[in-house]
Amino acid sequence: MAMLGAASLPACKRSDRVRVGSKNFSESVLLGEILTQHLRRRSFDVEHKSSLGGTFVCHQAMLSGDLDVYVEYTGTALVAVLKESPPSNDPDAVRARVAQGYLEKFDVVWLPSLGFDDSFAVLVRHKDADALGLAKISDLAAHPKLRPGFGYEFVERTDGWKSFADVYALHFDDAPTTMDLGLTYKALADGKVDVIAGNATSGLIDKLDLVQLEDDRRFFPPYEAAPLIRKQLADRRPEIAKALGLLAGKMTTKDMRAMNLRIDAEGEAPGDVARDFLDRLGH
Repeated sequence: MAMLGAASLPACKRSDRVRVGSKNFSESVLLGEILTQHLRRRSFDVEHKSSLGGTFVCHQAMLSGDLDVYVEYTGTALVAVLKESPPSNDPDAVRARVAQGYLEKFDVVWLPSLGFDDSFAVLVRHKDADALGLAKISDLAAHPKLRPGFGYEFVERTDGWKSFADVYALHFDDAPTTMDLGLTYKALADGKVDVIAGNATSGLIDKLDLVQLEDDRRFFPPYEAAPLIRKQLADRRPEIAKALGLLAGKMTTKDMRAMNLRIDAEGEAPGDVARDFLDRLGH
């Protein structure tokens, strides 16, 4: 289906424009594009505010009314925003808790999951996994000379480096090198660091011959991806939430790895990848 151009959209007041946001990493930008194009194909006037920043930037933009919709992850919402411990590792329980907390505290509605879980993935080079016998995260404790490197947010978050190191009793000789999340994969592949915390849906895991270590102490909560919408807008224009609900359960982890690979390794534009995905869905 061809995407509707701006000229074919019905005339809308500025206040009717739906403002979709995304964080500053490729998967989030891709999801923002998918939501944006999906709504445009249904004749909504939509603006994509791309690559705004991290979780807290997008969250604050929702609270201030500068954003109407963006995709968040349940584990991130629970631990980083609500500052709560997971009630369990059950995805349904975590999703129910964040939905309740966001509605009560922020007047923000969680829509159904898009269908995939993008948990943190602790990664090492394949050759190091083989040479050092690394299969589980707990195996890292025996190798303090390994050099960790993490994204800024992982170092700062309560579900990030400090808690992670405590649970796994990790004491590396060097403090973690911090950098943009997107740079950590290449830094690992190039030998500049030895351990990173990437995303389970990254296409670079296979492309760069990396190995994901098992989270054997179940540190990371579920990170199901789902669109959020301001309740005020959802109440005033329920057709927006209804349209977004058509994407529920339509994206698998395999889908996301393949799409992320096209962006991160092959240099394709997120908008083009989003269009192809929606075309395949018939949306």
